Amino acid sequence: MLKVIASPNAPKAIGPYSQAVVAGGFIFCAGQLPLDPATGKLVSGGIKEQTRQVLTNLKAVLAEAGASFKDVPRATVYLINLDDFAGMNEVYAEMMGESKPARVTIEISKLPLAALVEIEMTALAPQK
Repeated sequence: MLKVIASPNAPKAIGPYSQAVVAGGFIFCAGQLPLDPATGKLVSGGIKEQTRQVLTNLKAVLAEAGASFKDVPRATVYLINLDDFAGMNEVYAEMMGESKPARVTIEISKLPLAALVEIEMTALAPQK
């Protein structure tokens, strides 16, 4: 059985998808963009500000599902410019703390709303 996760502290989905779905002992988080949940608009600033907002959004989605970054074994980062890797990585390391999931970083040509970064995560669901 699938359980849909919807956090009021993260941006509403901008398409026909869920913020996250719990299935088979995992939480599958949709890619998060650097949107301010209060306004639904892209945050101002560069890669560091956008990465911080993306991870803040993911943290809220995970919390709604009863998890945190420490429960994440895998993440995927999408950048529109790999030259932004160092700035993204600096904020990522700061916000993830001791959590160091396996990660892939991919340069892609374009993201929705002209975002610079999108991150998706898979986490372990809390045991009942």
